Amino acid sequence: MATLQDQIDLSLEREGLPNICGSEAAIARITNHDQPIFLNRTNLNLDTFKSSFACALHMHQPTIPAGQNGGLICNLQNMLENPHNGDNHNATVFAHCYSRMGDFIPDLIAQGCNPRIMLDYSGNLLWGLMQMGRQDIIDNLKKITLDDRYWPHVEWLGTLWSHGVVPSTPIPDVKLQIQAWQQYFAAIFGPEALARVKGFSPPEMHLPNHPDTLFEYIKALRDCGYRWLMVQEHSVERLDGAGLIHDDKYLPNRLVATNSHGETISITALIKTQGSDTKLVAQMQPYHEAKTRGRQTLGGQAVPCCGTQIADGENGGVMMNEFPGGFFPAWQAIQQDSSTVGINGTEYLELLAAAGITAADYPVCQAVQQHKIWARVDREQPTPEAVAGAIASLKTDDHQFHMEGASWTNDLSWVSGYENVLEPMNRLSAMFHAKFDAAIAADPTVTQSRDYTEALLYVMLVETSCFRYWGQGTWTDYARELYRRGEALVQ
Repeated sequence: MATLQDQIDLSLEREGLPNICGSEAAIARITNHDQPIFLNRTNLNLDTFKSSFACALHMHQPTIPAGQNGGLICNLQNMLENPHNGDNHNATVFAHCYSRMGDFIPDLIAQGCNPRIMLDYSGNLLWGLMQMGRQDIIDNLKKITLDDRYWPHVEWLGTLWSHGVVPSTPIPDVKLQIQAWQQYFAAIFGPEALARVKGFSPPEMHLPNHPDTLFEYIKALRDCGYRWLMVQEHSVERLDGAGLIHDDKYLPNRLVATNSHGETISITALIKTQGSDTKLVAQMQPYHEAKTRGRQTLGGQAVPCCGTQIADGENGGVMMNEFPGGFFPAWQAIQQDSSTVGINGTEYLELLAAAGITAADYPVCQAVQQHKIWARVDREQPTPEAVAGAIASLKTDDHQFHMEGASWTNDLSWVSGYENVLEPMNRLSAMFHAKFDAAIAADPTVTQSRDYTEALLYVMLVETSCFRYWGQGTWTDYARELYRRGEALVQ
């Protein structure tokens, strides 16, 4: 008989809180597998096209304490309730954008087209849609996620539940954010849909470059079952410090991280190239760029290249209004000339693997600026002291050097070293772990308690990127109120 912590809870809410924790062991069993996702369902053949493109749409709305009596609500709800403030008149269009792929994909398939799209929705947004009772949007997304006719054309990408920017999110919370998204996604779409989520979309496309931070990030992704990560081209470099060779941006890369103890880990990276924004994705620039490219050599074989792009799926007038006029004609053109095709990230990697190409064949990259550290520290035998010393001296000697990673401590409690940190995110995180880590080590079912769930929710909400820069104004007031409530829960 399974123990309590091995069971999965698929309820959407527990005592008014989103289902974001408590089934960690079951979620890990669902996600940690190597079974093919698209390989047995794809209708693409590497031998029949010369180039491809992978497009992702990113959707997010923060959770804010602006409801009745200060209740937590989705910013989309706040926009709808206050249509005359700023750009809030766009709320209805935004809501349609969150739903419309559930119409576009079936429509294109009915026309005989072969569309692809990758979707990245923050946990905040998914919870917000449920809070608002927008079952119409959820049902439209379920259609293309669960219906056997449509899901092979659609790939969901994992992310951090509350859209925290990884380099500035306290290290121990990165995995908690990743797991929270997985559990809430499973509650909405089911375990089988979660088992198909193998690619990861980092909020704001930020990549940490501190050796220890990057190592822990990749380790968390691997522990949570992810096979690949999307990265921005200017956030990575070759091991010698050179930028990526242009052609290599259109192939999978192997992102390597070595920490200050000499441990090395890697994950596949698909490179989002520069020169793309919401306007260009709305006009299907990735397709038009891919048409100019051809096959490239990888692992001794000539294979189709793949350009990867992501953009906000709702934000900006071009994406809101012009995207359908670019999206539909592109797939209709591919129907006539399939030498360039759309493809999803995991689908592309599985087709390469089926052709005998492995991660060992991929070009290797690391986070930008790291070559400067390893020029001063023996990468084979580093020490935390040597890495810290190199970083300190580089900050003094090199005005272009930066290491804007998350707060870090080697203490297993994740608390030591935070005492003098003034940044509210770090302070709240430290208090949270001081209260719960030892208890969880003794009894893993603590993560199923209301106290833990509510405290975790506020820790994650304070880490939302929308509150990253605490200046003045309404958003600062929201952040301070979320922090105040979180602090009260963990003291």
